[in-house]
Amino acid sequence: MGSSDLRYEIAQNAYIKLVLHSLKHTTSAVNGVLIGRISPSNDTVEIADAVPLFHSHISLLPQLEISLILIEEYYSAKGLNIVGYFHANERSDDYELGGVAKNIGDHICRYFPQAAILLLDNKKLEALKKSKDSRAIMQLYVRDASKNWKSVQSDGNSRFSLREPSANLILLDYISSEKWNDIVDFDDHLDDISKDWLNPGLFN
Repeated sequence: MGSSDLRYEIAQNAYIKLVLHSLKHTTSAVNGVLIGRISPSNDTVEIADAVPLFHSHISLLPQLEISLILIEEYYSAKGLNIVGYFHANERSDDYELGGVAKNIGDHICRYFPQAAILLLDNKKLEALKKSKDSRAIMQLYVRDASKNWKSVQSDGNSRFSLREPSANLILLDYISSEKWNDIVDFDDHLDDISKDWLNPGLFN
């Protein structure tokens, strides 16, 4: 089954981790990888977890390669794999999927051809603070037959959804308590290896 037919569903903790990562570094682009598997019925990519990657020099390939190897090693033992990529642009008024994001998405497609890219939608993030909307504040991109990344409207046929409808309410709680200060990404880990990129205590 090609990615044109698949649905993508993200678990609450994975979703919140990615948004908090972008809120911690509001003046720079940030990225992360999506961890999961294809459902037994083969129609949904289940995004079970996420790993925040970088907030500086996000296009440097050596660091990316090191992080992907470590992440893949850790999660494959749990029966999960890297299934996609997350990106938040540096400028809050930039809603385009840029070249760096597409290149890293292409790289991940070599391992997992049905990989998706999720791009943070800052307009929806701002609106969320006022509206308490239950829809995801990320835009789904998948590769078409000619390997170009195409935006898939997540509202209409709902190709992309939150597994738990309450995810945005929990996210708003964490935003109000500035929970993003607790997020550790691979940049932080490479600077200080005592900082755990798995963020084990984040939701305790």
